[in-house]
Amino acid sequence: MRRERPTFPDGYGLPDTEEGLLEWSTIEQRLVASKHYWLSTVRPDGRPHTIPRWGVWLDDRFYYDGSPATRHARNAELNPNCTLTLEDGWRAVILEGTSVATRADAALGARLAASFEKYHNDGYSPAGDAWSGEDGGGLRVFTPRTAMAWTTFPTDATRFVF
Repeated sequence: MRRERPTFPDGYGLPDTEEGLLEWSTIEQRLVASKHYWLSTVRPDGRPHTIPRWGVWLDDRFYYDGSPATRHARNAELNPNCTLTLEDGWRAVILEGTSVATRADAALGARLAASFEKYHNDGYSPAGDAWSGEDGGGLRVFTPRTAMAWTTFPTDATRFVF
């Protein structure tokens, strides 16, 4: 993974050194701990579609599930390019990547089920075999290409390239 300053137009006040760049481990901790994520896909006619998602960050990927008939899943089947963000605009995390349908073998299913424990008090507690069937139980995986994050803009604005 490469870490660098993002590119912004003149006037945004980004430092011209790499001093103060964020560490990926700090961003990853926030991705793991978060309960609410926003996923944006593109409709067939080019209009954006954004929806809140529950999911888990595991092994540098975001796993989430839902019916393959949902608008965001149908969009991603036609155009897998999408963005994933956290709720906090002051301490931003913005990822660009792709979302594809997948399945989980027993080992991954157990790890996902354990990670989804953060939603148990909200009434969602899938079993480890929930995503092992032929249709994958609606499981999708978002794989990032790039990420941009900051906690004190513009001082620590950082771009990560995977």
